[in-house]
Amino acid sequence: MNSHEGTKARRDTEEISRIVVDCAFHLHKELGPGLLETVYEVVLAKRLEKAGLKVERQKPVPIVVDGIIFNEGFRADLLVNESLLIELKSVETLLPVHSKQLLTYLRLLNLPMGFLINFGGETFKEGVKRVVSGPLALDSSPLRVNRTSLRKGMSV
Repeated sequence: MNSHEGTKARRDTEEISRIVVDCAFHLHKELGPGLLETVYEVVLAKRLEKAGLKVERQKPVPIVVDGIIFNEGFRADLLVNESLLIELKSVETLLPVHSKQLLTYLRLLNLPMGFLINFGGETFKEGVKRVVSGPLALDSSPLRVNRTSLRKGMSV
């Protein structure tokens, strides 16, 4: 990938991220906390599709053990435009294991970034985290959300 393609890919990822965060924010604002995770998943998927994005729900995340591929290993909530993974929760408080789960999915699918979005919290801001796997440099991203880089064990 040349530098122009890298810049375009990053811009595309940033635009997709902006749409995802905007749609999720408005969904949290309208429905509030307390519904089942599947309700938020269905509605968010429809809103993202309406915004022009390709969305896959319950995306299989295969694992390889002893050279054998297990397609039914895990299921990620939403895959947007084949490049951005979204893991949804509807819990009172996010735990470190939730970010680790998303990071595992990112590594298994060879994706650089995803969002962990919790609709169970009182405010949207406390429930959205950007999780980065690998060398994707988003420190200068204009998108303001909680960002976690578990590879380094620190927030970015």
